[in-house]
Amino acid sequence: MSDLAHFVSLTAPLFALIGLGYALARSGRWPGAVNDALSRFVFTIAIPALLFRLMGGFAQLPPVDPRVLAAYFGGCFVVFAIGRAVSRWMFAHDGVSQSVFALGGVFSNTVLLGIPLVGSTLGDAAMPTVSLIVVFNALTLWMLVSVSVEWARHRAVSAGRFLTTARGVLVNPVVASILAGAAFSLTGLSLPPIADRTLALIAQAAVPLSLIALGLGLGEHPLASGWKASAAIAAIKLAVQPAVVWGLARLLGLDAPTTAVVTLMAALPVGANVYLMARQFRALEGPVAASLVLSTAVAAVSTPVVLALARVATPASPVLTSAP
Repeated sequence: MSDLAHFVSLTAPLFALIGLGYALARSGRWPGAVNDALSRFVFTIAIPALLFRLMGGFAQLPPVDPRVLAAYFGGCFVVFAIGRAVSRWMFAHDGVSQSVFALGGVFSNTVLLGIPLVGSTLGDAAMPTVSLIVVFNALTLWMLVSVSVEWARHRAVSAGRFLTTARGVLVNPVVASILAGAAFSLTGLSLPPIADRTLALIAQAAVPLSLIALGLGLGEHPLASGWKASAAIAAIKLAVQPAVVWGLARLLGLDAPTTAVVTLMAALPVGANVYLMARQFRALEGPVAASLVLSTAVAAVSTPVVLALARVATPASPVLTSAP
């Protein structure tokens, strides 16, 4: 019950911001152009600023255990392929929509929910593993969906089409900011204080503005529209992904504490950034927005259950000590 109460306390501000955006959209005084402009600002300015600063600590990350990344992101790749297949065969989506649908099944809310939830349930000893997942999550999954979308748009085997796809990925503001932040981190330099504070202020606006934009999007689309796709995304995210990641963790021989961490991170609900990607590519905006709300509500129960099952199913070593 304590895990459930803690999850609810973490998600309440998220729902409040989403509700604010929804109320503004339903009031009839905020035209769709407002959401278009807000989403564009968040996707091209605020989120890149957040990710650039996040990647600023790339060079200081703890030593990477390749098995952690293989278990978590290997699971993401497997589930992404499953998501695309489900999207194609069950809903007859095109390639771009398949990519966005599949991203919803693998992109967790790692920052707003993952970090505090892992810290409170698995303890400080889990945070190095979490930091690896958070940083590589942005780098790996944004590039994955960008490549998938560009390939769907320009599918061909010629060198020219390959270069078109590569260029489309690299100029994506999110991908570009991740790569630029990682490269800058490796130089060992620091931003001038004024530039760093400016980026910090913009980055702080990224999450609340993303959630308000999500609420505005929900107000533009009937909640019942595309509910089957929304439910499918939520089911893949909350059930299939943690099961696959747990299986790979056990196959790769990760210890029980690390297995619990990667499984819990995989069991988190859909991240708000998926809606921004859907908005950017004009694909499944309504179903993705609804899946975020649905998965977050259901995760209040499913995530503690998944964590309990992971602990029971991997008894080989002690579980990480809870934070005081």
